[in-house]
Amino acid sequence: MTRDEQSIRELITTWHRATASGQVSEILPLMSEDVVFLVAGQAPMCGRQAFEQGFRNVLQTHRLHVEGEIREIEISENWAYCWSCLSVTVTPRNGGVPVQRTGDTLTILRKGADGAWRVFRDANLLAVAASEKTDDA
Repeated sequence: MTRDEQSIRELITTWHRATASGQVSEILPLMSEDVVFLVAGQAPMCGRQAFEQGFRNVLQTHRLHVEGEIREIEISENWAYCWSCLSVTVTPRNGGVPVQRTGDTLTILRKGADGAWRVFRDANLLAVAASEKTDDA
């Protein structure tokens, strides 16, 4: 495994750990200032500040648990992509029923002048797990 691949794997591990512990300040440096997140059925979330605001809002009312498996990492000079399969459990802090979302993500990363990899674009295809869907879903 190359140093770059190891760095990307560590970034993803750090992201998942910080998400579960609600450490927004640990996640923000892992993305570029002009990051874009694509989620089906929603407008693109553009910029680190938009992510921070949205994530802090979610954390006020929910806890998140993330598990993931990296399926593929490809690196070309200062660009890389990572295909992962994720499972995210969203648990309301007020004691409501947790919801599990699963699916694939495709993340494009860019290596900065400082040598650090950062998320540049992320396409998230998570959907409510089939076992949790109701007739109304």
